[in-house]
Amino acid sequence: MRVALNLLLMIVLAVNLRPILTSIGPLLGPMRASTGLGYQQAALLTALPVLCMGLIPLLQPWLRRWVSEHGGMLAGLSAIALACLWRLQLDSAWALVASAVLAGIGVAVVQGMMPGLVNRWFPTRLAGCMGLYSAALMSGGGLAAMLGPRVSEHFGHWQAGLGLWAIPAVLAILAWAVLRPRSPVPMLSSARSGHWFSSARAWLLALYFGLINGGYTSMVAWLPAFHLEHGGTAQGGGDLVGLMTLFQVCGALGLPLLLRGVTDRRPGLWLALGVQLAGFVGLLLAPTMATGLWVAMIGFGLGACFSLSLTLTLEHLKAPAEAGSLAAFVQGIGFIITGIVPYIAGWLRDMSGDFQASWTLLTVTVLAMLLVTARFTPRGYAAALARPAPDDRVAQVN
Repeated sequence: MRVALNLLLMIVLAVNLRPILTSIGPLLGPMRASTGLGYQQAALLTALPVLCMGLIPLLQPWLRRWVSEHGGMLAGLSAIALACLWRLQLDSAWALVASAVLAGIGVAVVQGMMPGLVNRWFPTRLAGCMGLYSAALMSGGGLAAMLGPRVSEHFGHWQAGLGLWAIPAVLAILAWAVLRPRSPVPMLSSARSGHWFSSARAWLLALYFGLINGGYTSMVAWLPAFHLEHGGTAQGGGDLVGLMTLFQVCGALGLPLLLRGVTDRRPGLWLALGVQLAGFVGLLLAPTMATGLWVAMIGFGLGACFSLSLTLTLEHLKAPAEAGSLAAFVQGIGFIITGIVPYIAGWLRDMSGDFQASWTLLTVTVLAMLLVTARFTPRGYAAALARPAPDDRVAQVN
């Protein structure tokens, strides 16, 4: 019974972590017409929340001293709900940007804790449950992209398509308050109570996570605008994001299930990156010929990469508290990188006049990550994160 409740709670929490991003793109046209948003300002609506998702987890070692896990989760979910309610009343570009920052802080607090919770709640089913968490997270984003334009059309203003997502945030607050486990939260051991800034492997994992997920934020930010430029509609752009999300869910759930007996995560990551690469090449060479196919391939690759890269990070350490600390660092640095990528993609769009340069950037990024994946051999996990004891460091100096 406890496992089932934990699974339900994990899904309810995860669904709230992407609507603040994916609800923007399909409504970008009316938002720009109403507020005068430029492309680079619009990029901030995606980039700033993602940057918050990076900065807040890096502060966790300090935040844990003053804020409990329960208090942090309630504060994060409340920030998401308040930001969505605020968006119901917005009519200026900079107010939109401010609401994005508030929502991003809320998502960052919740998201920073989630891998550690999943690792603690499901230690023997980590890959499968991380896939389910990733699938729920992406499903929330896809629903927001598809329903946002419809809700806006029904109520006659775009704000409704953004404010709607206060409802699942409030439900998540209630679910956390009622369903959360009451067991004590384990503390980090003294050997792992510090930061990961001095670990080369932690930095490599963070760079890897950030770059392979930069394609997601870029597609969420710019796929609807790309579709509009080629004669599509706002609803059509939202549906494309929904299609991408459907295949993200397939990738996040299906590939870990297919490879459930394989402890080496590299074959799955190579396959996911290869499928993603084929999709970006398709967008470059034939952008209007089979757009749905390219988007589906990109979505499958992105979904599998997100799930497998987080699993890869958690599997570097055995103790749930230490693995959660490492995952917070990886997400912290990684999401800063992930937030910068769509801003650069938007700048390239402004400079070049179309999205070909943006898709080229993402293609090159995927190619680079295919090469980096070779570094993550399972037998090297412990050695890669080993910290020499003080006596060892003295011996090395002498």
